[in-house]
Amino acid sequence: MGDTDEVPDVFDPRIYASGIPHDRFRVLRDRAPVARQEEPEILGWPAGAGFWAVTRHADVVRVLKDSGTYSSHLGATQIRDPDPADLPFIRRMMLNQDPPEHGRLRRLVSRAFTPGRIERFTETARDRARELLAAAFADGGEVDLVRAVTDDYALLNLTDLLGVPASDRGLLHTWTERVIAYQDPDEPPVLDAEGRPVNPRSPAMLAEMFSYAQELAAHKRAHPADDVMSVLATSELADAELEMFFFLLTVAGNDTVRSAAPGGILALAEHPAEQRRLWSGEVSMGTAVDELLRVHPPVLSFRRTAARDTELAGQKIREGDKVVVFHASANHDERVFADPHRLDLGRTPNPHVSFGDGPHVCLGAHFARLQLRVFYEETRAACGGLSLAGPPRRLVSNFVNGIKSLPVRPLEPSAPRS
Repeated sequence: MGDTDEVPDVFDPRIYASGIPHDRFRVLRDRAPVARQEEPEILGWPAGAGFWAVTRHADVVRVLKDSGTYSSHLGATQIRDPDPADLPFIRRMMLNQDPPEHGRLRRLVSRAFTPGRIERFTETARDRARELLAAAFADGGEVDLVRAVTDDYALLNLTDLLGVPASDRGLLHTWTERVIAYQDPDEPPVLDAEGRPVNPRSPAMLAEMFSYAQELAAHKRAHPADDVMSVLATSELADAELEMFFFLLTVAGNDTVRSAAPGGILALAEHPAEQRRLWSGEVSMGTAVDELLRVHPPVLSFRRTAARDTELAGQKIREGDKVVVFHASANHDERVFADPHRLDLGRTPNPHVSFGDGPHVCLGAHFARLQLRVFYEETRAACGGLSLAGPPRRLVSNFVNGIKSLPVRPLEPSAPRS
């Protein structure tokens, strides 16, 4: 593209407070599908070495599938480089490992995510959605769907699946906020002695969560139940591996649905004709869930590190370079999706990458889809539709596509839908 000033910035987390920067991504897809991005100091976080932004669908899938060339282990999976002293610790997590180590851990943990166990949560999730929506819509007026419904829906479903006691659920919310919202001004960073922000994934910041994980595992060994932590506690996982899985499931398991559910409602409210198609039963809930995930992916980006010199979309990449795939851009690639900015709840096929691809495809994708399907079904049953009562407030993050507030107004079932 010539001068680097012509390359749109898609790194600055503040950009995403206004929504996915589709115009910037389209420029990159058309003109520089593998584009160099700078990492200046922002929001108190130190400058980084820069990275390659990968924005076309085919290239994103290639990077995600080729773990031999694009490693999760070498530099972990966040854009910012971790402190070198923390890297061995961070690499214990399955998310930050490559095959074959990654496969061993995934096989162990996948035993806990059996279809039978997940399906047994369906009615519990349905009852919870029904109760939360009924309370939120009781007076028929404006309601913040995030605070009144979706935050609790995602968190309570996760704690049921894990087997976390009701009295401890607030802890999981606190820990998730600390990790996910660390770039957001509403979540002030923890500073070290020199006044620098401390990585929320560092050993010091995760000590409390890990101590709790070991206490919960010990309790489950003595009192096993039909939940994921009972399975993990009696598995072949080492203590450090169990701690990292608890972290991964707590954060990723909560925030996937927590981000996707209000994002889907926002898309429906912005496209009333498609909302009417869903409410009338004209389109299936299965295809609708995937289309809503496509237009509002829970995760915006993931980082890999080049394990060897390579070439991607004609761009030479050197060993050790950071390579960041942008799911939100790939999901709107005109080369794959016809009229990608049109919400089409009947879209099929729909090869979105909202749950990733390759060896690291989301382990809990089935559980997430189940929760979203139940949530949208119960929302449809609770009202005649939803309209926006004000603009959403979005998370300041280049990683999680979060919504902090979504003011909506329910429509009466008998009212004209517009």
